[in-house]
Amino acid sequence: MRRSLSSVLLVLSITSSSAAPKGKPAVEPKPGPAARPAVAESLLAGLKARSIGPAVMGGRVSAIALDPKDPATFYVGLGTGGLMKTTNAGASFSAIFEKERVAAIGAVAVAPSDPKVIWAGTGEANDRNSSSWGNGVYRSEDGGETWARVGLESSKAIPRIVVHPSDPRTAWVAVMGDLWTPGPGRGLYKTTDAGKTWSRVLAAPAPYDDRVGCGDVAIDPGNPSVLYAVLYARRRTPWSFAYGPDAADGKDLGGIFKSVDGGTTWTKLERGLPKMTGRIGLDVHRKNPRIVVAVVQSDADGAAGGFNVRSKSGGVFRSEDAGATWKRVSPLDPRPFYFSQIRIDPENDKRVYVLGFLLHVSDDGGTTFREDAFKKLHPDCHALVVDPGKPDRLILGTDGGVYQTFDAGKTWDFQNRFAAGEFYRINVDMSSPYRICGGLQDNLTWAGPSRTYSKEGIANSDWTSLGGGDGFSCVFDPEDPNLVYAESQEADFQRTNLATGEIKGLKPQPNEGQEGYRFNWNSPLIGSAHDRSVLYLAGNRVFKLTGKGEKWAAISPDLSARIPDRILTVGSGAETYGVVYTLAESPVKKGMLWAGTDDGKVWVTEDDGGRWTDLTANLPAAAKGEWISRIEPGHAEAPVAYLAIDGHRSGKFAPLAWRTGDRGATWVSVSGDLPADQPVKVVREDPFNPEVLYAGTEFALYVSLDRGSHWVKLGGLPTVAVDDILVHPRERDLVVATHGRSLYVLDDVRALEELTGEIRAADAHLFTIRPAFGRYLLPGWEDSSGTTRFRGANPSDGAIMTFWAKESSSEPVKIEIKNAQGQTVANLTAAALPGLSRIAWDLKPTKDVLTEYGSEGALFVRAGTYEATLTCGKTKSTQKFEVSIAPGIETR
Repeated sequence: MRRSLSSVLLVLSITSSSAAPKGKPAVEPKPGPAARPAVAESLLAGLKARSIGPAVMGGRVSAIALDPKDPATFYVGLGTGGLMKTTNAGASFSAIFEKERVAAIGAVAVAPSDPKVIWAGTGEANDRNSSSWGNGVYRSEDGGETWARVGLESSKAIPRIVVHPSDPRTAWVAVMGDLWTPGPGRGLYKTTDAGKTWSRVLAAPAPYDDRVGCGDVAIDPGNPSVLYAVLYARRRTPWSFAYGPDAADGKDLGGIFKSVDGGTTWTKLERGLPKMTGRIGLDVHRKNPRIVVAVVQSDADGAAGGFNVRSKSGGVFRSEDAGATWKRVSPLDPRPFYFSQIRIDPENDKRVYVLGFLLHVSDDGGTTFREDAFKKLHPDCHALVVDPGKPDRLILGTDGGVYQTFDAGKTWDFQNRFAAGEFYRINVDMSSPYRICGGLQDNLTWAGPSRTYSKEGIANSDWTSLGGGDGFSCVFDPEDPNLVYAESQEADFQRTNLATGEIKGLKPQPNEGQEGYRFNWNSPLIGSAHDRSVLYLAGNRVFKLTGKGEKWAAISPDLSARIPDRILTVGSGAETYGVVYTLAESPVKKGMLWAGTDDGKVWVTEDDGGRWTDLTANLPAAAKGEWISRIEPGHAEAPVAYLAIDGHRSGKFAPLAWRTGDRGATWVSVSGDLPADQPVKVVREDPFNPEVLYAGTEFALYVSLDRGSHWVKLGGLPTVAVDDILVHPRERDLVVATHGRSLYVLDDVRALEELTGEIRAADAHLFTIRPAFGRYLLPGWEDSSGTTRFRGANPSDGAIMTFWAKESSSEPVKIEIKNAQGQTVANLTAAALPGLSRIAWDLKPTKDVLTEYGSEGALFVRAGTYEATLTCGKTKSTQKFEVSIAPGIETR
């Protein structure tokens, strides 16, 4: 029996969220991939995924730009979710940068002389492990409706763009370059012809220009010939982060530079500024441009260490003579690699803002700071705009979305009106409707329904927070629907009781004097596919947990490569290295576990950890030493597994994915024709047809119908990183976790499972129709709650019917539905378009068969077996399906 929305979090009986469906696949696998020739993307366009949110928690904002002539219009750049625009001061937002080739935004700027001209720099420049990259500069001349890429394609990360105050064709672009590997093209660039040509006007001396980039640029608003820019060296590895001289062979090449001729020549500013600088943020006072402020990272007197927000030699510096001399006014410099942003009130030079874990504000020019007005905001602040026409209005971008205040921070509006969550991992249960849980970057773990029975759709209030910091893996308890297990950074593993609110930490810990365990920032946590009482967690070792997570045992040795100089870093844990990053249990064979590490090792055990076999030597050459992003065991055969490699950390952007059919002895590539610049984050095998694979890359969701020979985009998603994918074992929905646009559901993928070459050769075909359920939707407030609230989309009501048409036709496709007595109860029509199309029947008789029933047309048909017959030209195709109706509902 289906349950109401109010009981979605209190279902009485669920099975393991990771349990594999039993029995044979619905479609028997063909002898080989050749049986399924390539299918064009356009033929799958009829399968559209629905965005379900949530938007309740926001996502990382990297840049904000205000329209100088219309303050109600501003733009929000997301770290991995494209660009959002509002024209009503944040009451609602629209996505305006979601079909371009990349999704990461580092900078956005509006031309002061022509606000229709928008410049966007792609590639987030915050030095976080999860920062994504871009492919250059984009420019729009119609307020973001259309975009053209205008150069600097290899820039990877752009932290700032400034546009000439009177010439919208002239701009300066700061290029940081790749976060992970040295490369050319870093520095400050200038164009005077809207991006047709570029000149590099500031760069570090060779050979260090391959690791020192431009970290910021600011312009004198009254004299565009005067510019200030920052050089900054950085390099991240999976096990470390180096900046400043440490990233440039000890050379102190960073600092603040000034040009008085539009960027042709530059002078390094040194009087009063420290040596050994790292990341620096700049701002020039709008009313008195002789006042320049900077937040400067410097280790000249030693590093501050850890999360200390006060620097020994860096901090806030102020110049009142256009940079000729500087004075250190405060040691405040919170976590420079992640923040390093400073803003000065355009009217009051004494009001200075420094962005950090909190928003720090000074009323005395930067000497002292307070945070009392800003403690209710999501931490980790990355972007701030002060409205020059009303300086008490601030727009702030954080790891948790966008905030706006009109009273200088006394009150804030959290503008959670678009889905921008950065999900890492997801899981589902077997309730009705089923629940989804998932962990997000710096936004906890959340659980919510896959659909609701309200006309409002899926609201933010339908989601329940399970706590944690950065959320990652989660598992629903298969025996108690109130228990959810979730993992936060470094395996801060906890159990949440939704009925009592109790949260209990369960992280395995060694005894005093023993070697400590290492856990990745994102540690794998899975429920057993065969034993409902078992969970598995992995760090440098694999742990088996029982007793609701309270009992544990290490069932593996250290599975990492144990490279000594790569497992010694300190800090937040994001650089913890030499650990199992992906862990999976075979749905076919109990006790068979696959493990892959961040340092390139792959292992398998077939006796629940009694003996582990190292498969690393058998890996393809391109996989050796690389970060093992995901392992996916086969759902039909125990010897089968898939391997996804994300090589961007070592400068490999090609898609890397392989399949083994012999327990890891040999591997065959399944990357097929995936785009050359899209690293693979996850590969999943369809549980009901092993020929069908799904892949999530840094920029898209793909499907292969021939076991990896050919791939096409699927679901109509915006350009966004896809971090996780699963197929619900009962509903056969494809649930997709994006890192930047929250969650999507592609309802009922049976058509993909059944789309054989024979069906594609036919003129038309009606695919299996999943059981349909009838009930009335609650009215909600869909017509009276305005347009500012985010609503996730529900699936179409009733029976969803998917059909194939080989060719388009002027004659519509007809579907006749009969009951068990052979009586026609509904006639449907749909356009005959090439490929897959969908139509939904609401489980009510259509008007053409209702003449004798009058007002009874509003009633559902009775529960039972129905038959649908599709007619397309001379071709007919028939499917039977079951209809159930909620108890107590009057039927026809």
